[in-house]
Amino acid sequence: MSENLVFMLLALEKSRQALPGCRPNPPVGCVIIHKRAVVSEGFTQLPGHHHAEIDAISKLTVPISECEIFVTLEPCSYQGRTPPCALTLADLKPRHVYVAMEDPHPRNRGEGLRILENAVVSFTLGIGKLEVENFLSPYLAKY
Repeated sequence: MSENLVFMLLALEKSRQALPGCRPNPPVGCVIIHKRAVVSEGFTQLPGHHHAEIDAISKLTVPISECEIFVTLEPCSYQGRTPPCALTLADLKPRHVYVAMEDPHPRNRGEGLRILENAVVSFTLGIGKLEVENFLSPYLAKY
């Protein structure tokens, strides 16, 4: 098993901690890695509070520019009860972002990844996709 998959599976474990409080938002998990070690973790909080990425970033004690972020679902791209996570990541410029799966929500669906791409934030899509999809599918909006 690759080290990147191990980190994504840790993010998946964090996502389980979001339930049931995060509903109706999906239970997303995030881990932040610095020099191949976990330095911060987060998960989707109560509606109107931090999403997984921002929860993890809020606890970070090392420069984010030196970090890799592993998140189970594509960062959100639109303003809801919280600001768009993709724009925050675009502004902060982490070293690399690993995303397990694209968000099927019609208001996002690839837009969060486009925001990262336009901000020249490198990312990899698909690490741990099957495992994350198996867990997240029941919680994702069906359109």
